[in-house]
Order: sequence, then structure tokens, then C-alpha cells
Amino acid sequence: MRADSMPNVVSFYQFVDIADPVALRDRLQSRCEQLDLLGTILVAGEGVNGTLAGAGDHVQEIFDGLCTQLALQAPIDARWTEAENAPFRRMRVRLKKEIVTLGRPDILPQQCTGKHVSPEEWNALIDNPETLIIDTRNRYEIEVGTFPNAVDPGNTSFREFPQFARELAMSDKKRPLAMFCTGGIRCEKATALMLELGFTEVNQLQGGIINYLHKIDAEENRWQGECFVFDTRVAINRDLAEGGYVQCHACRRPLSGEDLESPDYREGVSCPKCIDELGTERALGLEERRRQVRLARARGGEHIGPQASGNGAP
Repeated sequence: MRADSMPNVVSFYQFVDIADPVALRDRLQSRCEQLDLLGTILVAGEGVNGTLAGAGDHVQEIFDGLCTQLALQAPIDARWTEAENAPFRRMRVRLKKEIVTLGRPDILPQQCTGKHVSPEEWNALIDNPETLIIDTRNRYEIEVGTFPNAVDPGNTSFREFPQFARELAMSDKKRPLAMFCTGGIRCEKATALMLELGFTEVNQLQGGIINYLHKIDAEENRWQGECFVFDTRVAINRDLAEGGYVQCHACRRPLSGEDLESPDYREGVSCPKCIDELGTERALGLEERRRQVRLARARGGEHIGPQASGNGAP
């Protein structure tokens, strides 16, 4: 599909019991390919989580089909943005144990999760000096942008969040919590965990950062910086347009303009954040990939290798 014919980028998730994830995976893969969609959908016994790019009516057809197949009582909640170019190179529907990996498959948000706070109500919550604001995302995402006064749990992956939560549970459990992530899915599990640990006032930003940026005007917008996304756009700004970051092909971390000026940055090979982590074999492999990419470009083609972060955890 031509990049200019697919401006819609749609992130969605639904926690719902799925009796036959394999059958659903197969049906989704086939239909998405027929509709010329690109992206990633994760399927597990606990639900679905995905990001798709393509024509809006084609994406809506997938949503309508899921509502029917999963007997959903309400439409799937989705976050729509736009991209100048296709942010994915292929269509993949993958089976997983969890649709967002906390390492606690026993936590079921469809049974218990934190209170959803609308973007219109969010500012009042985080402006309250008693509120503890928690960014549930990974550190490399937080470095790109976050809300003022938000706590960084120091995660390198979402699997590490339970340790942070257990340590926090040794403090005041009556303090109101305001938790947020990119599209809302991580907070569904993170707030459920906080309730399990005994916190009494647990709130989450409905629809995540993307929904907040979509609905809150610039004058009232508290967001600082850009928002990391799990596709080739790398980040979006407060206007939901593609931001000013690129991604290191070696470590997948987002890179600012300053990072690109570093002598440790070598396109496709290394950056200031990973230069000390690369072994000789890994560096040689990346050099070879860089050579293949340049050859493909010289021939007027494209080298299809690992794409930007994929659909990790919006």
C-alpha cells in the first residue's frame, strides 16, 4: 500500500475472556491482510491489544468484527492519530500469554481495575498537591516527555513495575494515585495491582496520554515534551503530529537532535545510550545490516529488517 493512502493510525485494546485465541489470531491475520492493513495485534486468553494503520473504514471493519466475535456490549475504545507515512512495514497477529506483559497473568482488569478519569478531569486530579502522580511507562519513554511532578518508577520493562509497586505499598496507601501510560492498557493492569496491594484511591487516565493530547486544548494542556509511540514515528508532539525524535536501530531507544550530534552516534550501529553495551559480534552484525540497508536504498528498494519497537504497550 502506498504510504499516502493510509493516514490513520489506530491503537486499541480490550480485556475480555477469549476461549480460542488461536482461531481468533488466524481470522484476524487473514482479514487484516485482505483489507491491506499494517501493524501488530497481540491476542491472548485475556483479550486483544493492537495498533493498525490503514484506511479508516477498513480498521472499523476489524473493530466491528471483533465486537461480534467477542460478544462485546460496547464499541472498542480506540485512539486515532495520523501519520504522513506508513508507520509499519508488515501485518502481524501474534499469540501471547498477556496482551501487556506485567508478569502477572492472574491480574484481570476485566474484573477489577482503577477508576477511569477523563482527560477533562485529569488536570484537577494532578493539580491536587496530595495526589501522587505515577508514570507507568519505561524510563526511555519518560525521557521523551511526561506530566509535571510525575514519579518515574525506573522501569526498563513493564515487568519491573510490580517491584516498584511493592516498595511503594510500604508507604501511605490512602494517598490518591494518578497513574498514566501511552494508551491506557498498562494502567489497566498497574492500577489493578495497586488495588490488590491495598491502595484505596487508585485513578488512571482514560485512554492514556494520546487521548489527553487529543481532547485537551493547548492552553490547558499539562503535558511536557513529546510522547513516545511504538512505531516508526518514534514520538508524537502535543498536536499529535510526528515529533522530532528518531530511533536507534541497535537499542531501540529514542534519540534527540543532541544525541544525533554525538560522536558515539553511528546510524544503524550505535548511539550514546548503547555504545558501551555493544559487544564486538553485535557491532559487526549491525555494521553488516547498515551495509545491506545502504545497498537496498541504492537499488531504490527497502531493506525489511526489525521495525521500530512494534506494538509493545501503548
